[in-house]
Amino acid sequence: MFPKIIHHGARDGVTGSCHELQISLEDALLIDCGLFQGAEVSPGGAGADQLAIEFPTDHIRALVVTHVHIDHVGRIPYLIAAGFKGPIYCSEPSALLLPMVLEDAMRVGVTRNQDLIDRYIKFIRKQLRPLPYGQWQQLAVQGDTPVSIRLQRAGHILGSAWVECLTGEGDGATSVIFSGDLGAKDTPLLVDPDQPEGCDILVLESTYGDRLHDDRQGRIKTLKSAVEHALKDAGTVLIPAFSIGRTQELLYELEEIIHQASQREQQPNSPDWKELNIILDSPLAARFTDVYRQLKPYWDAEAREKLSQGRHPLAFEQLTTVDSHKEHQQIVNYLAHSKKPAIVLAAGGMCAGGRIVNYLKAMLGEPKHDVLFVGYQAKGTPGRDIQEYGPRGGYVFLDGEKIVIRAQVHTLSGYSAHADQQGLVGFVEGMVSRPREVRLVHGDQEAKSVLASLLASRGSLVLTGTGLKPGDN
Repeated sequence: MFPKIIHHGARDGVTGSCHELQISLEDALLIDCGLFQGAEVSPGGAGADQLAIEFPTDHIRALVVTHVHIDHVGRIPYLIAAGFKGPIYCSEPSALLLPMVLEDAMRVGVTRNQDLIDRYIKFIRKQLRPLPYGQWQQLAVQGDTPVSIRLQRAGHILGSAWVECLTGEGDGATSVIFSGDLGAKDTPLLVDPDQPEGCDILVLESTYGDRLHDDRQGRIKTLKSAVEHALKDAGTVLIPAFSIGRTQELLYELEEIIHQASQREQQPNSPDWKELNIILDSPLAARFTDVYRQLKPYWDAEAREKLSQGRHPLAFEQLTTVDSHKEHQQIVNYLAHSKKPAIVLAAGGMCAGGRIVNYLKAMLGEPKHDVLFVGYQAKGTPGRDIQEYGPRGGYVFLDGEKIVIRAQVHTLSGYSAHADQQGLVGFVEGMVSRPREVRLVHGDQEAKSVLASLLASRGSLVLTGTGLKPGDN
Protein backbone atom coordinates (compact mmCIF):
# COMPACT_ATOMS: atom_id res chain seq x y z
CA MET A 1 0.00 0.00 0.00
CA PHE A 2 2.80 2.47 0.76
CA PRO A 3 4.19 4.86 -0.15
CA LYS A 4 0.96 6.49 -1.27
CA ILE A 5 0.48 9.92 -2.85
CA ILE A 6 -2.52 12.22 -2.43
CA HIS A 7 -2.71 15.44 -4.44
CA HIS A 8 -4.40 18.20 -2.45
CA GLY A 9 -3.67 20.90 -5.01
CA ALA A 10 -2.23 21.64 -8.49
CA ARG A 11 -3.84 18.41 -9.65
CA ASP A 12 -6.05 19.94 -12.36
CA GLY A 13 -4.35 23.35 -12.68
CA VAL A 14 -1.14 25.25 -12.01
CA THR A 15 -1.72 26.79 -8.58
CA GLY A 16 -2.26 25.55 -5.04
CA SER A 17 0.59 23.01 -5.10
CA CYS A 18 0.18 20.59 -2.21
CA HIS A 19 1.09 16.90 -2.28
CA GLU A 20 0.97 14.38 0.55
CA LEU A 21 3.37 11.44 0.62
CA GLN A 22 1.94 8.83 2.97
CA ILE A 23 4.76 6.67 4.32
CA SER A 24 2.66 4.41 6.53
CA LEU A 25 -0.63 4.43 8.40
CA GLU A 26 1.04 6.60 11.06
CA ASP A 27 3.18 9.02 9.06
CA ALA A 28 3.11 11.36 6.07
CA LEU A 29 5.03 14.28 4.57
CA LEU A 30 3.54 17.31 2.88
CA ILE A 31 5.32 18.75 -0.16
CA ASP A 32 4.33 22.43 -0.46
CA CYS A 33 1.10 24.09 0.67
CA GLY A 34 0.22 26.85 -1.78
CA LEU A 35 -2.54 29.32 -2.60
CA PHE A 36 -5.02 28.80 -5.40
CA GLN A 37 -5.46 31.58 -7.94
CA GLY A 38 -8.18 32.32 -10.45
CA ALA A 39 -10.83 29.60 -10.82
CA GLU A 40 -8.61 26.70 -9.74
CA VAL A 41 -9.63 24.55 -6.77
CA SER A 42 -8.49 21.49 -4.87
CA PRO A 43 -10.18 18.08 -5.02
CA GLY A 44 -11.59 18.87 -1.58
CA GLY A 45 -13.13 22.16 -2.71
CA ALA A 46 -10.54 24.64 -1.44
CA GLY A 47 -9.94 27.59 -3.75
CA ALA A 48 -9.00 31.25 -3.87
CA ASP A 49 -11.92 32.12 -1.56
CA GLN A 50 -11.91 28.93 0.52
CA LEU A 51 -8.47 28.64 2.08
CA ALA A 52 -9.01 26.47 5.16
CA ILE A 53 -7.17 23.13 5.08
CA GLU A 54 -9.74 20.46 4.21
CA PHE A 55 -7.61 17.35 4.90
CA PRO A 56 -6.36 15.74 8.17
CA THR A 57 -2.99 16.99 9.43
CA ASP A 58 -2.37 15.03 12.64
CA HIS A 59 -0.25 12.39 10.85
CA ILE A 60 1.86 14.89 8.84
CA ARG A 61 5.34 14.86 10.41
CA ALA A 62 6.99 17.54 8.26
CA LEU A 63 6.41 20.08 5.52
CA VAL A 64 8.94 20.28 2.69
CA VAL A 65 8.97 23.55 0.73
CA THR A 66 10.31 23.35 -2.83
CA HIS A 67 10.45 27.14 -3.23
CA VAL A 68 8.78 30.27 -1.89
CA HIS A 69 6.34 31.31 -4.63
CA ILE A 70 2.92 31.99 -3.14
CA ASP A 71 1.21 29.19 -5.07
CA HIS A 72 3.52 26.78 -3.22
CA VAL A 73 3.59 28.30 0.29
CA GLY A 74 0.61 30.66 0.64
CA ARG A 75 -1.63 28.29 2.65
CA ILE A 76 1.01 27.57 5.31
CA PRO A 77 -0.77 29.94 7.77
CA TYR A 78 -3.91 27.84 7.35
CA LEU A 79 -1.92 24.62 7.75
CA ILE A 80 -0.64 25.87 11.08
CA ALA A 81 -4.15 26.97 12.07
CA ALA A 82 -5.26 23.40 11.30
CA GLY A 83 -2.84 22.13 13.94
CA PHE A 84 0.41 21.43 12.12
CA LYS A 85 3.40 22.03 14.41
CA GLY A 86 6.10 20.01 12.66
CA PRO A 87 9.40 21.10 11.10
CA ILE A 88 9.50 22.98 7.79
CA TYR A 89 12.37 21.84 5.57
CA CYS A 90 13.67 23.98 2.72
CA SER A 91 16.93 25.11 1.12
CA GLU A 92 19.16 27.65 2.84
CA PRO A 93 18.23 30.54 0.48
CA SER A 94 14.52 29.69 0.84
CA ALA A 95 14.88 29.88 4.63
CA LEU A 96 15.82 33.56 4.24
CA LEU A 97 13.03 34.31 1.76
CA LEU A 98 10.13 32.33 3.23
CA PRO A 99 9.41 34.47 6.33
CA MET A 100 9.21 37.57 4.10
CA VAL A 101 6.77 35.89 1.71
CA LEU A 102 4.55 34.62 4.51
CA GLU A 103 4.58 37.93 6.37
CA ASP A 104 3.30 39.64 3.24
CA ALA A 105 0.73 36.88 2.63
CA MET A 106 -0.54 37.23 6.20
CA ARG A 107 -0.84 41.00 5.89
CA VAL A 108 -2.70 40.83 2.56
CA GLY A 109 -4.92 37.81 3.08
CA VAL A 110 -5.31 37.11 6.80
CA THR A 111 -4.81 40.04 9.18
CA ARG A 112 -3.22 43.45 9.53
CA ASN A 113 -2.66 42.90 13.25
CA GLN A 114 1.14 43.30 13.37
CA ASP A 115 1.44 41.67 16.78
CA LEU A 116 -0.30 38.55 15.49
CA ILE A 117 1.83 38.57 12.34
CA ASP A 118 5.03 38.92 14.38
CA ARG A 119 4.08 35.97 16.61
CA TYR A 120 3.27 33.87 13.58
CA ILE A 121 6.56 34.69 11.83
CA LYS A 122 8.46 33.93 15.05
CA PHE A 123 6.81 30.49 15.07
CA ILE A 124 7.73 29.95 11.41
CA ARG A 125 11.38 30.84 12.03
CA LYS A 126 11.46 28.40 14.94
CA GLN A 127 10.12 25.56 12.78
CA LEU A 128 12.42 26.19 9.81
CA ARG A 129 15.09 23.54 9.12
CA PRO A 130 17.34 24.84 6.30
CA LEU A 131 19.13 22.09 4.36
CA PRO A 132 22.18 22.34 2.09
CA TYR A 133 21.67 21.04 -1.42
CA GLY A 134 22.64 17.38 -1.87
CA GLN A 135 22.54 16.37 1.80
CA TRP A 136 20.31 13.55 3.04
CA GLN A 137 18.17 14.31 6.09
CA GLN A 138 16.38 11.57 8.04
CA LEU A 139 13.01 12.64 9.40
CA ALA A 140 11.39 11.77 12.71
CA VAL A 141 8.42 9.38 12.35
CA GLN A 142 6.18 7.47 14.73
CA GLY A 143 5.81 4.29 12.67
CA ASP A 144 8.38 1.68 11.65
CA THR A 145 9.03 2.94 8.12
CA PRO A 146 12.03 5.30 7.93
CA VAL A 147 12.10 8.23 5.51
CA SER A 148 14.86 10.56 4.36
CA ILE A 149 14.77 13.57 2.04
CA ARG A 150 17.33 15.34 -0.11
CA LEU A 151 17.05 18.70 -1.89
CA GLN A 152 18.65 19.38 -5.26
CA ARG A 153 18.74 22.55 -7.36
CA ALA A 154 15.65 23.10 -9.52
CA GLY A 155 16.78 26.30 -11.31
CA HIS A 156 13.34 27.95 -10.98
CA ILE A 157 14.10 30.80 -8.57
CA LEU A 158 16.92 31.31 -6.09
CA GLY A 159 16.60 28.58 -3.48
CA SER A 160 14.24 26.38 -5.50
CA ALA A 161 14.64 22.63 -5.16
CA TRP A 162 13.30 19.32 -6.31
CA VAL A 163 12.83 16.83 -3.49
CA GLU A 164 13.91 13.21 -3.37
CA CYS A 165 12.16 11.11 -0.71
CA LEU A 166 13.47 7.67 0.22
CA THR A 167 11.05 5.51 2.20
CA GLY A 168 11.77 2.08 3.67
CA GLU A 169 15.08 0.21 3.77
CA GLY A 170 17.17 -2.10 1.61
CA ASP A 171 15.50 -3.83 -1.33
CA GLY A 172 12.12 -2.62 -0.11
CA ALA A 173 13.05 1.07 -0.30
CA THR A 174 11.14 3.34 -2.66
CA SER A 175 12.44 6.59 -4.16
CA VAL A 176 9.91 9.33 -4.93
CA ILE A 177 10.89 12.63 -6.56
CA PHE A 178 8.71 15.74 -6.45
CA SER A 179 9.95 18.14 -9.10
CA GLY A 180 8.43 21.27 -7.59
CA ASP A 181 8.77 23.86 -10.36
CA LEU A 182 11.69 23.17 -12.67
CA GLY A 183 13.49 26.04 -14.32
CA ALA A 184 14.97 26.40 -17.77
CA LYS A 185 18.66 26.04 -18.42
CA ASP A 186 20.68 29.23 -18.93
CA THR A 187 18.36 31.27 -16.69
CA PRO A 188 19.92 34.56 -15.51
CA LEU A 189 21.54 34.39 -12.07
CA LEU A 190 20.67 30.72 -11.49
CA VAL A 191 22.70 27.54 -11.66
CA ASP A 192 21.07 25.03 -14.05
CA PRO A 193 18.75 22.38 -12.56
CA ASP A 194 20.44 19.26 -11.17
CA GLN A 195 19.74 16.04 -13.06
CA PRO A 196 18.46 13.10 -10.97
CA GLU A 197 20.03 9.69 -11.46
CA GLY A 198 16.68 7.96 -11.15
CA CYS A 199 13.67 7.16 -8.99
CA ASP A 200 10.71 4.80 -8.72
CA ILE A 201 7.95 7.45 -8.87
CA LEU A 202 8.23 10.95 -10.29
CA VAL A 203 5.70 13.70 -9.57
CA LEU A 204 6.44 16.13 -12.38
CA GLU A 205 5.16 19.63 -13.10
CA SER A 206 3.78 20.18 -16.61
CA THR A 207 3.12 23.91 -16.90
CA TYR A 208 4.67 24.19 -20.36
CA GLY A 209 4.41 20.55 -21.35
CA ASP A 210 2.91 21.48 -24.72
CA ARG A 211 5.35 24.15 -25.94
CA LEU A 212 8.93 25.23 -26.38
CA HIS A 213 10.50 28.49 -25.21
CA ASP A 214 12.70 30.82 -27.21
CA ASP A 215 16.37 30.48 -26.42
CA ARG A 216 17.92 33.17 -24.25
CA GLN A 217 19.22 35.27 -27.15
CA GLY A 218 15.82 35.15 -28.78
CA ARG A 219 13.98 36.32 -25.70
CA ILE A 220 16.51 39.10 -25.05
CA LYS A 221 15.89 40.27 -28.63
CA THR A 222 12.12 40.26 -28.05
CA LEU A 223 12.47 42.12 -24.75
CA LYS A 224 14.69 44.71 -26.40
CA SER A 225 12.19 45.16 -29.23
CA ALA A 226 9.34 45.85 -26.80
CA VAL A 227 11.46 48.39 -24.94
CA GLU A 228 12.47 50.10 -28.18
CA HIS A 229 8.76 50.57 -28.97
CA ALA A 230 8.40 52.39 -25.66
CA LEU A 231 11.39 54.58 -26.44
CA LYS A 232 10.01 55.38 -29.87
CA ASP A 233 6.46 56.23 -28.72
CA ALA A 234 7.45 57.68 -25.33
CA GLY A 235 5.24 55.09 -23.69
CA THR A 236 5.47 52.77 -20.73
CA VAL A 237 6.11 49.04 -20.80
CA LEU A 238 4.09 47.46 -17.99
CA ILE A 239 5.43 44.14 -16.73
CA PRO A 240 3.19 42.36 -14.19
CA ALA A 241 5.85 40.58 -12.18
CA PHE A 242 5.97 38.15 -9.32
CA SER A 243 8.16 39.55 -6.56
CA ILE A 244 10.61 36.67 -6.57
CA GLY A 245 12.51 35.25 -9.50
CA ARG A 246 11.39 36.85 -12.73
CA THR A 247 11.68 40.40 -11.35
CA GLN A 248 15.34 39.87 -10.51
CA GLU A 249 16.03 38.03 -13.77
CA LEU A 250 14.46 40.83 -15.82
CA LEU A 251 16.48 43.46 -13.99
CA TYR A 252 19.57 41.42 -14.77
CA GLU A 253 18.72 41.26 -18.48
CA LEU A 254 17.76 44.94 -18.66
CA GLU A 255 21.09 45.91 -17.12
CA GLU A 256 22.83 43.86 -19.83
CA ILE A 257 20.78 45.51 -22.64
CA ILE A 258 21.57 48.99 -21.30
CA HIS A 259 25.25 48.09 -20.80
CA GLN A 260 25.57 46.85 -24.39
CA ALA A 261 23.83 49.99 -25.71
CA SER A 262 26.23 52.19 -23.74
CA GLN A 263 29.19 50.51 -25.44
CA ARG A 264 27.96 51.50 -28.92
CA GLU A 265 28.12 54.93 -30.53
CA GLN A 266 24.74 56.69 -30.58
CA GLN A 267 23.32 56.63 -34.11
CA PRO A 268 20.98 59.32 -35.52
CA ASN A 269 17.29 58.56 -34.87
CA SER A 270 18.18 55.52 -32.75
CA PRO A 271 16.63 55.06 -29.29
CA ASP A 272 18.46 56.81 -26.47
CA TRP A 273 18.67 54.22 -23.74
CA LYS A 274 19.96 56.83 -21.31
CA GLU A 275 16.45 58.35 -21.29
CA LEU A 276 14.87 55.12 -20.13
CA ASN A 277 13.66 54.93 -16.53
CA ILE A 278 13.24 51.47 -15.02
CA ILE A 279 10.85 51.49 -12.08
CA LEU A 280 10.47 48.67 -9.58
CA ASP A 281 7.12 49.39 -7.94
CA SER A 282 6.84 46.65 -5.36
CA PRO A 283 8.21 47.03 -1.83
CA LEU A 284 8.25 43.26 -1.46
CA ALA A 285 10.12 42.75 -4.74
CA ALA A 286 12.63 45.41 -3.67
CA ARG A 287 13.20 43.54 -0.39
CA PHE A 288 13.66 40.27 -2.25
CA THR A 289 16.09 41.94 -4.63
CA ASP A 290 18.13 43.03 -1.61
CA VAL A 291 18.16 39.44 -0.34
CA TYR A 292 19.15 38.21 -3.81
CA ARG A 293 22.17 40.51 -3.55
CA GLN A 294 23.02 38.94 -0.18
CA LEU A 295 22.87 35.49 -1.76
CA LYS A 296 25.60 36.12 -4.34
CA PRO A 297 27.36 32.81 -3.45
CA TYR A 298 24.33 31.06 -5.02
CA TRP A 299 24.54 33.06 -8.27
CA ASP A 300 25.83 31.35 -11.40
CA ALA A 301 29.32 31.91 -12.85
CA GLU A 302 28.17 34.49 -15.43
CA ALA A 303 26.59 36.73 -12.79
CA ARG A 304 29.62 36.49 -10.50
CA GLU A 305 31.87 37.43 -13.43
CA LYS A 306 29.88 40.65 -13.93
CA LEU A 307 30.39 41.49 -10.27
CA SER A 308 34.14 41.03 -10.69
CA GLN A 309 34.00 43.60 -13.52
CA GLY A 310 32.48 46.18 -11.18
CA ARG A 311 28.97 45.92 -12.62
CA HIS A 312 25.85 45.70 -10.45
CA PRO A 313 23.16 43.68 -12.27
CA LEU A 314 20.51 44.27 -9.61
CA ALA A 315 21.39 47.84 -8.61
CA PHE A 316 22.19 49.98 -11.65
CA GLU A 317 21.94 53.72 -12.25
CA GLN A 318 18.63 53.89 -14.13
CA LEU A 319 16.76 51.71 -11.64
CA THR A 320 14.31 53.44 -9.27
CA THR A 321 12.38 51.67 -6.53
CA VAL A 322 8.99 52.86 -5.30
CA ASP A 323 8.07 52.19 -1.70
CA SER A 324 5.15 54.22 -0.33
CA HIS A 325 1.61 54.06 -1.69
CA LYS A 326 1.61 57.84 -2.10
CA GLU A 327 4.71 57.68 -4.28
CA HIS A 328 3.12 54.82 -6.24
CA GLN A 329 0.04 56.95 -7.04
CA GLN A 330 2.24 59.85 -8.10
CA ILE A 331 4.23 57.62 -10.47
CA VAL A 332 1.05 56.17 -12.02
CA ASN A 333 -0.36 59.65 -12.68
CA TYR A 334 2.97 60.94 -13.99
CA LEU A 335 3.56 58.09 -16.44
CA ALA A 336 -0.05 58.12 -17.67
CA HIS A 337 0.36 61.73 -18.83
CA SER A 338 4.08 62.15 -19.45
CA LYS A 339 5.96 61.77 -22.71
CA LYS A 340 8.97 60.02 -21.24
CA PRO A 341 9.58 56.30 -21.82
CA ALA A 342 9.70 53.92 -18.89
CA ILE A 343 9.60 50.29 -17.91
CA VAL A 344 7.55 49.41 -14.84
CA LEU A 345 7.86 46.11 -13.03
CA ALA A 346 4.96 46.11 -10.60
CA ALA A 347 3.57 43.62 -8.10
CA GLY A 348 0.73 41.39 -9.24
CA GLY A 349 1.98 38.66 -11.56
CA MET A 350 -1.50 37.63 -12.76
CA CYS A 351 -3.06 41.12 -12.50
CA ALA A 352 -5.58 39.93 -9.90
CA GLY A 353 -4.31 42.44 -7.36
CA GLY A 354 -1.27 44.48 -6.42
CA ARG A 355 0.05 47.75 -7.75
CA ILE A 356 0.04 46.63 -11.38
CA VAL A 357 -3.75 47.02 -11.42
CA ASN A 358 -3.57 50.82 -11.01
CA TYR A 359 -1.11 51.07 -13.89
CA LEU A 360 -3.31 48.92 -16.10
CA LYS A 361 -6.43 50.96 -15.32
CA ALA A 362 -4.55 54.15 -16.21
CA MET A 363 -2.75 52.94 -19.37
CA LEU A 364 -4.48 49.97 -21.02
CA GLY A 365 -6.58 52.34 -23.12
CA GLU A 366 -3.59 54.07 -24.79
CA PRO A 367 -1.86 52.52 -27.86
CA LYS A 368 1.54 54.00 -26.98
CA HIS A 369 1.84 51.73 -23.94
CA ASP A 370 2.76 48.04 -23.88
CA VAL A 371 1.90 45.18 -21.54
CA LEU A 372 4.54 42.50 -21.41
CA PHE A 373 3.70 39.13 -19.83
CA VAL A 374 6.69 37.08 -18.75
CA GLY A 375 4.95 34.47 -16.61
CA TYR A 376 2.09 31.99 -16.74
CA GLN A 377 -1.42 33.48 -16.52
CA ALA A 378 -3.91 31.11 -14.87
CA LYS A 379 -7.44 30.70 -16.18
CA GLY A 380 -9.90 33.06 -14.53
CA THR A 381 -7.35 35.80 -13.84
CA PRO A 382 -7.38 39.30 -15.39
CA GLY A 383 -3.89 38.57 -16.72
CA ARG A 384 -5.21 35.69 -18.81
CA ASP A 385 -8.04 37.92 -20.13
CA ILE A 386 -5.63 40.69 -21.13
CA GLN A 387 -3.28 38.15 -22.71
CA GLU A 388 -6.08 36.47 -24.65
CA TYR A 389 -8.34 39.38 -25.64
CA GLY A 390 -5.88 42.28 -25.76
CA PRO A 391 -4.47 41.44 -29.21
CA ARG A 392 -8.06 41.34 -30.53
CA GLY A 393 -8.94 44.78 -29.17
CA GLY A 394 -11.05 43.30 -26.40
CA TYR A 395 -11.59 44.38 -22.81
CA VAL A 396 -10.99 43.31 -19.24
CA PHE A 397 -12.68 44.02 -15.90
CA LEU A 398 -10.37 45.50 -13.24
CA ASP A 399 -11.84 46.34 -9.83
CA GLY A 400 -15.28 46.00 -11.42
CA GLU A 401 -14.45 48.53 -14.13
CA LYS A 402 -14.58 47.59 -17.83
CA ILE A 403 -11.33 48.64 -19.52
CA VAL A 404 -10.97 48.52 -23.31
CA ILE A 405 -7.51 47.26 -24.27
CA ARG A 406 -5.73 49.46 -26.79
CA ALA A 407 -2.19 49.01 -25.49
CA GLN A 408 0.00 46.49 -27.27
CA VAL A 409 0.11 43.12 -25.54
CA HIS A 410 3.11 40.80 -25.73
CA THR A 411 3.95 37.44 -24.17
CA LEU A 412 7.54 36.35 -23.68
CA SER A 413 7.22 32.66 -22.86
CA GLY A 414 11.00 32.35 -22.93
CA TYR A 415 11.16 34.38 -19.73
CA SER A 416 8.97 31.96 -17.86
CA ALA A 417 10.74 30.56 -14.83
CA HIS A 418 9.43 27.11 -15.85
CA ALA A 419 11.13 24.52 -18.01
CA ASP A 420 9.52 23.98 -21.41
CA GLN A 421 8.54 20.64 -22.96
CA GLN A 422 12.12 19.84 -23.92
CA GLY A 423 13.35 20.55 -20.41
CA LEU A 424 10.64 18.42 -18.79
CA VAL A 425 11.25 15.47 -21.12
CA GLY A 426 14.98 15.83 -20.58
CA PHE A 427 14.50 15.69 -16.80
CA VAL A 428 12.89 12.25 -17.23
CA GLU A 429 15.02 10.85 -20.01
CA GLY A 430 18.25 12.02 -18.42
CA MET A 431 17.75 9.53 -15.60
CA VAL A 432 19.94 6.43 -15.64
CA SER A 433 17.18 4.55 -13.80
CA ARG A 434 13.89 5.70 -15.32
CA PRO A 435 10.80 5.96 -13.05
CA ARG A 436 8.25 3.18 -13.26
CA GLU A 437 5.53 5.83 -12.93
CA VAL A 438 5.33 9.53 -13.83
CA ARG A 439 2.48 11.56 -12.34
CA LEU A 440 1.85 14.87 -14.08
CA VAL A 441 0.62 17.79 -11.99
CA HIS A 442 0.79 21.61 -12.06
CA GLY A 443 -0.49 22.07 -15.61
CA ASP A 444 -3.61 22.77 -17.65
CA GLN A 445 -5.21 19.70 -19.21
CA GLU A 446 -3.90 20.43 -22.71
CA ALA A 447 -0.30 20.79 -21.49
CA LYS A 448 -0.56 17.60 -19.45
CA SER A 449 -2.14 15.62 -22.28
CA VAL A 450 0.53 16.61 -24.80
CA LEU A 451 3.37 15.88 -22.38
CA ALA A 452 1.77 12.60 -21.27
CA SER A 453 1.47 11.40 -24.87
CA LEU A 454 5.07 12.30 -25.58
CA LEU A 455 6.41 10.56 -22.46
CA ALA A 456 4.20 7.51 -23.03
CA SER A 457 5.47 7.20 -26.61
CA ARG A 458 8.95 6.93 -25.14
CA GLY A 459 8.07 4.18 -22.70
CA SER A 460 6.93 5.95 -19.52
CA LEU A 461 3.82 4.98 -17.58
CA VAL A 462 2.11 8.35 -17.15
CA LEU A 463 -0.80 9.44 -14.95
CA THR A 464 -2.32 12.89 -15.43
CA GLY A 465 -3.88 14.87 -12.62
CA THR A 466 -7.46 14.81 -13.87
CA GLY A 467 -7.50 11.03 -13.77
CA LEU A 468 -6.30 10.94 -10.17
CA LYS A 469 -8.55 10.94 -7.16
CA PRO A 470 -7.60 11.58 -3.52
CA GLY A 471 -6.19 8.34 -2.20
CA ASP A 472 -5.11 6.99 -5.60
CA ASN A 473 -1.60 5.55 -5.64
